This record gives sequence, structure tokens and C-alpha cells, in this order.
Amino acid sequence: MNAQPADRERDVRGRVVRWRDQLIAYGWLVLIWILLWGDFSVGNLLGGLLVGGAVLVFFPLPPVTFGGRLRPGALLVFAVRFAGELVRASLHVAWIAVRPGFRPRGAIIAVRLRVRTDLNLALTAEVISLVPGTLIIEVDRDSAILYVHVFDVRGPQDLTGSRDRILAVEQRLVRAVGSPAELRLVQSDPVPKGDRS
Repeated sequence: MNAQPADRERDVRGRVVRWRDQLIAYGWLVLIWILLWGDFSVGNLLGGLLVGGAVLVFFPLPPVTFGGRLRPGALLVFAVRFAGELVRASLHVAWIAVRPGFRPRGAIIAVRLRVRTDLNLALTAEVISLVPGTLIIEVDRDSAILYVHVFDVRGPQDLTGSRDRILAVEQRLVRAVGSPAELRLVQSDPVPKGDRS
């Protein structure tokens, strides 16, 4: 008898969370619509409401749950390291671009992430794609594998280094916003010491 009210309460809480997430997504879609038009008017607002509603009805996205917690210190470490990687990679790509006669070689590597949630896959793939010289080619959602094109590969050590950097990004992301279980998972399978934050 006690299990039924608890189940009902869990169902109601789940529905409330889903509706809240849908409203947040709806708000973002409307805002993006207005920003794309570059003008806030009643017509653009109504158009955004209409288009945002149609997108959510006809193209429903799978639910992305956030079971982690925000850790401000780890988030600051992530931001500083990301900014450093961005500058370093930008300088590296710029140097290659101005070297006369140099032809860099690229490669595609498969990197299996340790945390298999959709949110972790999306965040890690987004961060990796923002760094010059790396590009996500494909994501295997079921196996949590990112296929990444890396730039200026001279040997196997560069492939290993690229893989370790991607896993280090995942580890820093999980430290910043992951759940305790996800944090234990990345800590039990660490990346090499040189890439730790």
C-alpha cells in the first residue's frame, strides 16, 4: 500500500521535471529565433513561439537528465585549462598555416569515453570541436565513442597524446559537473599524469 503513493509521487515529480525541461527548451528556441532575426518585435516573438512549439512537437528530443552537481572550483580549473588549450592550439595551427611547403598529416582516432551519458557525450564533443585542430567526425552514442579528426600527426605518440587530451577534457568536465558516481568512474581509469588538471 505504501509503495503506490510513493510511485505516484515519483511519477508526478518526473512529469513536472519533464514539463520544466520542455519549457526551458521552448524558451531557448524562442530566444534563438528572435536573435536570428536580429529584431525584437511582436511578429518575431509570435513567430518564435510558433516555430519553437512546432520543433518541440514534431522533432522531440530525447530527455537529457542532469544527475550531477556543479563544483565551482573544478569549473574554474576547466575554464582556465580550456582557455590555455584554445590559445596553444590556435598558435599551433597558425604556425602550420604560415610555414612554407609544410604539409601536415591528419588522422581519425576513436576515443571511448568512460561516462556514457548523452550529456557527457555532447559536452565533451562540443569542447573538443571548439579547439582548433580537432573536429568530431562521428559520435557512436551506444558505445560512447567519439571519432575525432586530429591535425598535424607525425607519429603514434601524437595519436596517443590526442587521445589522452580528449580523455583529460572528459575528466575535467566530469569533475566540474558530474555526479559522484561519474566522478568515481573517471578517477578509477585516469589519464596520464601529464594531462591531469
